[in-house]
Amino acid sequence: MKKYLSSLVFAAVTFAQPLLAQNVDQGKKFFYYERYKSARETFEKILAANPNDINATYWLGQSLLELKDTAAAKALYQKALASNGNAPLLLAGMGGLELTEGKKDEARQRFETALSMSKSKDIAVINAIGRANTEAKNGDAGYAIEKLTAATQIKGFNSPETWILIGDAYRKQVDGGAAVSSYQKALALDPNYAGAKQAIGKVYLTQRNAEIFVPAFEDAIKMDPNYGPAYFELYYYYFNRDINKAKDYFDKYAAVTDVTPALDYERSSLLFAARRYDEAISTANSYISKLGDQADPRYYKLIAYSYNEKNDSINAKKYLDDYFAKQKEDGFVPKDYEFRATLLSKFPGNEAEAMASFDKAIALDTAQASRMELMSNAAAFAKKSGNRQLEADILGRLYTVKPNPSNVDLYNWGFANYQAQRYPTADSIFNVYIEKYPNEIFGYLWTARAKQAQDTTMSQGLAVPAYERLATKATELDPVKYKQQAVTSYFYLVSYYNDIKKDKATATKYLDKVLEVDPGNADASRIKDILNKPAKKSPAGGSKSPAK
Repeated sequence: MKKYLSSLVFAAVTFAQPLLAQNVDQGKKFFYYERYKSARETFEKILAANPNDINATYWLGQSLLELKDTAAAKALYQKALASNGNAPLLLAGMGGLELTEGKKDEARQRFETALSMSKSKDIAVINAIGRANTEAKNGDAGYAIEKLTAATQIKGFNSPETWILIGDAYRKQVDGGAAVSSYQKALALDPNYAGAKQAIGKVYLTQRNAEIFVPAFEDAIKMDPNYGPAYFELYYYYFNRDINKAKDYFDKYAAVTDVTPALDYERSSLLFAARRYDEAISTANSYISKLGDQADPRYYKLIAYSYNEKNDSINAKKYLDDYFAKQKEDGFVPKDYEFRATLLSKFPGNEAEAMASFDKAIALDTAQASRMELMSNAAAFAKKSGNRQLEADILGRLYTVKPNPSNVDLYNWGFANYQAQRYPTADSIFNVYIEKYPNEIFGYLWTARAKQAQDTTMSQGLAVPAYERLATKATELDPVKYKQQAVTSYFYLVSYYNDIKKDKATATKYLDKVLEVDPGNADASRIKDILNKPAKKSPAGGSKSPAK
């Protein structure tokens, strides 16, 4: 009888383990689909049946972190570690949480202990360490890449998730090429891994390359029609472009994702996209009235945007101020600060605060293309506000971060410094322009003008070599097109040699050069006649030069 009972217990345990693993896998599947509410509920049910399930505990903590419930995640990991202090996966999870708190040294110690205890052979543990360092602001992407890449060499390795995490770490380092290569390796292991195709799309999304990212998101859906994140990206892309497509993708997204307050907000925002601003305002206000302090702060932003479109800046600013007062720090996106800057600019006296908002937007945006757009907008705002020094500073930052800055970028940076009366800086920038674009006139022209601005009395002769070079280059490049630049340069040299150096012969030589490029120049002929007129004799027999 005992033997029979023992066999029943053994069978129950043996068959229960695959069932339990399947439940954990289902929870992980929800997590993969970014259905964090469903993932949390799944892992909570598993832990209700088996409080010591380490895998379920780790993934419940990750789900709570994604749901912005850091306190619950911390309490969960602390309680689990109290009884399972040597569990590598829990150590990795706690390390990730510590990274979110800025405790980098403590987190690194957790990771190293987890690796040591698992002999750096447990893919799940290494993935957890990679995930923590990739997702946390204080995480070390290089460390993640090192550990994850080593994991791909473990015998029997077959984890597309690892390659996804490597790609995410490279994205954190703003290395899009390496990121895409890693995501493609994930697809090589699992050709139907929709998350990998989605990740590739997001790389090109940051580059504003719709010809690649739109098909990538569409391919992700074809690979897995239940993959909600791809529907959401397409909904968001078409939000301000095609309301019908946006609504279609939103409906498809809503059918495969969790019902949450965030979903209600997105549904409300579609009213704004459809330009039904009054309905958007009333709907958002109804949620605020119904939910009170629990209402999504973005409803205030939605109302602000709607009033702005109705040209009601006063109400727009009021609701945007409410949004900034209620939103958590990690809930802001770069566009929030840009919108605030443009809205503040409509009220005189707020220029400094508006520029501070632009700076926050730029600092927050990690996507290169949108960050550069923000910098361009901020520079334009600074120029409009009359702050040419700030404009010059922003354009300088923009020039240094652009992967392939153009001659126009360099010119704008130099010209802004000239307008800001930073003449030595402008001179240096336009000398760089000459080095890069020797067959364009602009570098020669503005180095001459910058030198002239530094020596307005001509007493130092700072601009003389620059104007000589400008005149020579103007005639070399195109004497017809750049005749005016050559003439202006020669007249400057006439003034310098006649007025400062008292060298009438050299001044006359430059007048002749004016007449070479512009034979009909009446001023050159008139001045030459004056310089060549014999000096009048003084009563004492002296002479006096007519040209003073």
